[in-house]
Amino acid sequence: MAGSVRNGRIGNLPAEANAFIGRRSELAAISGLLDTNRLLTLTGLGGVGKSRLALRAAHTGLADFPGGVWFVELSELQDPGLLTNALAQTTRLAEQTLLPLLEALCEHLAGAPPLLVLDTCEHVLDECARVVQELLAKVPELRVLATSRQPLGVPGEQLLTVAPLPLGERDDAVALFAARAAAAVPSFALTDANRVSVAAVCARLDGIPLALELAAVRLRGFPLDRLLEGLDSRFELLVSPARPRLARHQTLRTTIGWSHELCTPLERLLWARLSVFAGGWDVEAAEFVCHGDPLDAEEILALLSSLTEKSIVTREGDGAAVRYRMLDTVRSFGAEWLAGLDEEDAVRLRHRDYFRWISRQGEAEWLGPGQRMWAERLTVEHANLRLAVEECIAAPEPETALELAGTLWFFWFACGFAEEGRGYLERALRREHARGPEHTLAIWTHRLVTVVPDDLDAAESVSAAYVWLAEERRLPVPALPLTGASLAVRGESARSAVLYGNTPQGPGGGGGAEFFQLLTLAVQAYLLAGQGAFERCAAVAERLRADCAKRGELWMRAWGDFFLSLSGMGLGHPDEALRTGREALAAKWRMNDRLGTAAVTDLLVAATACQGEPELAARLLGVSRRLWYAAGLPRLGHCETTVFRREYARRLRAELGDTRFTQAVREGHELGPDAAMALALGGTGLGEP
Repeated sequence: MAGSVRNGRIGNLPAEANAFIGRRSELAAISGLLDTNRLLTLTGLGGVGKSRLALRAAHTGLADFPGGVWFVELSELQDPGLLTNALAQTTRLAEQTLLPLLEALCEHLAGAPPLLVLDTCEHVLDECARVVQELLAKVPELRVLATSRQPLGVPGEQLLTVAPLPLGERDDAVALFAARAAAAVPSFALTDANRVSVAAVCARLDGIPLALELAAVRLRGFPLDRLLEGLDSRFELLVSPARPRLARHQTLRTTIGWSHELCTPLERLLWARLSVFAGGWDVEAAEFVCHGDPLDAEEILALLSSLTEKSIVTREGDGAAVRYRMLDTVRSFGAEWLAGLDEEDAVRLRHRDYFRWISRQGEAEWLGPGQRMWAERLTVEHANLRLAVEECIAAPEPETALELAGTLWFFWFACGFAEEGRGYLERALRREHARGPEHTLAIWTHRLVTVVPDDLDAAESVSAAYVWLAEERRLPVPALPLTGASLAVRGESARSAVLYGNTPQGPGGGGGAEFFQLLTLAVQAYLLAGQGAFERCAAVAERLRADCAKRGELWMRAWGDFFLSLSGMGLGHPDEALRTGREALAAKWRMNDRLGTAAVTDLLVAATACQGEPELAARLLGVSRRLWYAAGLPRLGHCETTVFRREYARRLRAELGDTRFTQAVREGHELGPDAAMALALGGTGLGEP
């Protein structure tokens, strides 16, 4: 009976109002998942494009569902008890039946395979789950494609999270904005001149399609540059000029606010308090920062899970590495709510104090077996650390900024953020403050991280002296890496230890003092290498390695490996130099020490060349150039910058010829980070992403 009723019909799909942009991979995934699964739910933030994606997928798959494709809009349904009625109405089942309506609906849908598209299920979630489970049990041919901010929770349900659009200048977000802008303002065209500004607008709106479409319409009254300037107050700016059929699509505020209304009071409170985080958080941080009457710390994990299901919060990672985050637009809404609750100052202070505590803990454990863990953890928390330092700088008590920026000496110095740390320290030191222990710590840390990347005079003088020494003693080519090494170490801030003077330790004892003792050994090795005293340099490097090994320390030990490798080159032992150099590189890479990674790679160029592998050495020269760019010192990546790089480029070019040399350097430069490390650590690196 049902088949005859639907004979010749394809359902009720509404026409698409405008061209669909992008989402090719998601459309392919939906098609594949519906081939093998009977229930697929698209989840994601409100405004991210779930409904539009589902509609496009339904249009694309019409031929696969001879029983009809039925689009059921549930956003206007206030009473969950009317869900079955809405399904019956949409599928054109007369409700005047002697059978229970759900049973009649099952019979109506039986026969040729149909597809039900249930759009916006979250506010009638329990009833949706019950009805869908019943339909799937009694209509074996049925497929269901649902959109919801949280899963239905039905057995066999497959989930596909719909993310915001990619944000590159030639990616989907820019294409969508440009298409909608041209529709709103026919004179608008995407050009090379405005592409960067369009990409900036898209980035400020997190690639959320609804936000992009509303922003594009605003171009009727605002030029592009004004629109970009106004996005700081985007919730006031993005007001639709016409009232659409669905109230939730009026503005970005309405969209996110609608999600807000679906939350319980405690979920809303947690949302607001979580808005103080930058770049994400873990459970421990959320419990410390967000607890407080009426929200107990023990409730936060369950509430986080609930907010994740509602797509307010996204969950990343597994096990102990699980982190959570919110898109900027969602965070902004929560921040407004927090300000309205008059809790902003208190929660921000808890955030600041939590990361002060984390920094102290990391500093205390830095010179130990947990060093790599702390490097990774604080790198992940970088955005929150920045926020905490900014809060300290803005605090009435200047000592808090001096203490936090100084305590983070190990993060600034060893994890590749020396320039940033120097800026924060200088801002903190400019304030009026007493000359207490916090001031001493900040001064010491500032000297530790102070480098002058463009001042190459000292390194060049050492380089020139060593080149002269090598020529006088007729040393082999492998001795030449000293010039690159001296420059690299100077760039990595070891020179700041000399600037500190003759003080035998850092301020206050503890980790800073121990680190300074290790740094002193590294500087001694550096100076001995500069004098060509490679046996003495190797002895100091071995002592440095042994002292680090006692503590389980990795970062400074890698410099010990570096100087031992350098000494091996100077003493004519390239095999040993290559082995210890690779050990140094592996550690520097794991610790996210970008400057150290680039410096060690320079050394490996020489060791590899000495091993009779000029083509591999040329590739590593290209890798090194890319790494110096990544480290923020692009000048050091050019072959013309130092005696070392000039000499090795000259010799490798002479051995390989211009064409092979240029090709090999380009191959190395074009490798991705992981492939480049594989190459430097002994693999081919070629053909890897």
